[in-house]
Amino acid sequence: MVYSKPVFSLSSTSRAQSVDLNWHAPKQTWINDLSAVLNGTGTHGFIFNSSALPARTPYGTYNWCNMPHVRKDIYPKANKEYELEYVEVIHRHHKRTPYASNTFPKEFYPWDCSDEGLFFYGQPLNPNGKDSAATYWDVYTSKTNPFTASGFAGTCQFPQITREGLDDSWQHGKDLYGVYHDLLGFLPKNIGDKVSYHVSSNVITSQVAGMLINGMFDPKGSKTIPLKTQPSAIDALTPSYPCPAAPRASSAYGVGSSNPNWAAHLTATKPLIQSLDSISGVASDSAEWHNWFDHYYDNLSARQCHAKPLPCKIGDTTKCITQEQADSVYRIGQYEYSFIYRDTPELFKASVGAYGVWMAELAQSIRDTIAGKNPIIYKHNVAHDGSISRLLSFLQVDVMVWVGMGSEVVFEVYKKGKSEKRYLRILWGGMIMTSSNPSLGRIDMIDVDVFLAYVDGLVGKGASKVVTYCQS
Repeated sequence: MVYSKPVFSLSSTSRAQSVDLNWHAPKQTWINDLSAVLNGTGTHGFIFNSSALPARTPYGTYNWCNMPHVRKDIYPKANKEYELEYVEVIHRHHKRTPYASNTFPKEFYPWDCSDEGLFFYGQPLNPNGKDSAATYWDVYTSKTNPFTASGFAGTCQFPQITREGLDDSWQHGKDLYGVYHDLLGFLPKNIGDKVSYHVSSNVITSQVAGMLINGMFDPKGSKTIPLKTQPSAIDALTPSYPCPAAPRASSAYGVGSSNPNWAAHLTATKPLIQSLDSISGVASDSAEWHNWFDHYYDNLSARQCHAKPLPCKIGDTTKCITQEQADSVYRIGQYEYSFIYRDTPELFKASVGAYGVWMAELAQSIRDTIAGKNPIIYKHNVAHDGSISRLLSFLQVDVMVWVGMGSEVVFEVYKKGKSEKRYLRILWGGMIMTSSNPSLGRIDMIDVDVFLAYVDGLVGKGASKVVTYCQS
């Protein structure tokens, strides 16, 4: 595909830095090749059945259940002439149950979460306040209640981070500390006031953050750690601020649209959908299950990540979803995410609008660090797949995937010697990111002014262009 029309403006100049703001297509791989997706088999080495990698599988392999992240044995150390000044991490929460909306009308077996507690309570912060008991939710279903919840029976909320997802979160924190404290000596020994954690208003990100922080700093005793969060109506991290132009673009070009490029894969996969429906009990006229593969993908992958069997038809154990069918769903899901976030210039514009506020916040944090106004040296955000996908779209990553559990992007700001120049490195999945945009390219010690000009050119300082786009 070749598009000559710019998405916003052709270039932007900031502190004598000119950057290309055009959309640039990603690499052509099996992921965005519809014929390869429809006619292929397996998952091309992508893993969907365990947080642990099979023997002799190199770290960095795509693992939906537990994506690769920064850790000591693969971390690409910068040359000694560069001094690390600021790190900002954003990662998707770790593995969980499916969302309730992604469960079948009646599930084949229960899902038990009795091996963990979900802690929810308020605690006065003033020294004269009363103490709260450390209470947690213990989920149960009353035998007296005549109304049965759809989906899985059992002792889980849908969604919640599972026990295995909590363990993955702890290890993720341990690995980050192993790099930024043990290997680089950048993080302090104790959490102190130079480190900040941010979460969305969805409780599953807080469930992850608590384990991640313990894996990093192991705070002892009664020490409490604030998790910064924005009001849910205007949250930039999720994102959830009002931007009607973004879903309008999606409905015109992507999910729910009649765009022929989008409709082609849905038409070709009707036999698969019909077969899945006949086993799952999903209604044939359920648009939300049939205008993309998100619901089936989430349902099946959540099972397989937790070593649960693929489902059978209620009352007929001879009719079950096969691994071949599940693999087809996973391949199609990869195709859809590439289409939505990277293969279509109009939807790139939607990503810029929907995630522009968070990018503007990141740019301001970098500016404050350079100006000596930012007391935080390490900021960590726990977010969602819609967060990371829009971010990768914004950065125009060269190969787009459906971002799995624990997917991580790291921004590192460096100073070189006595120069006032600053440099930026971005790590995706623990390794240096490559962008299809020629102004960014391989994002390894690029002039930070280039990056800031790119962000400013797309969203404006203070996200001023985002407001204009969202209200258009």
